[in-house]
Amino acid sequence: MKTSLLLYPVENIDTALPFFTEGLGLPVKFRDGSRYCALDAGALTLALVAGAERLVAQPALAFRVEAEEDIGAAIARLVEAGATVTQPAAQGPHETRAVLATPEGFALVVSAKP
Repeated sequence: MKTSLLLYPVENIDTALPFFTEGLGLPVKFRDGSRYCALDAGALTLALVAGAERLVAQPALAFRVEAEEDIGAAIARLVEAGATVTQPAAQGPHETRAVLATPEGFALVVSAKP
């Protein structure tokens, strides 16, 4: 798995975006309407998520596995290491994703492209 991005939940992308683009100077990499906006934060993509894409209540790291068939194995490996599944793997608009809780209780998202 590789670190893909940091999911940052917001109520409204249009309202939140100026803080990140004008205040922090982060350029927009990709936007999908009012539900997802990827910002270039250097080595990490900061993804503002709202509406149906708001999978987590607090900022959370998201890791991507290389192939969709690997997501089940990745989830099993994380559960074996102490994580718990809070939202099972489900197809989203652009990828399959699951939400887990780390042993410390923090959200962690695992995803795979189809």
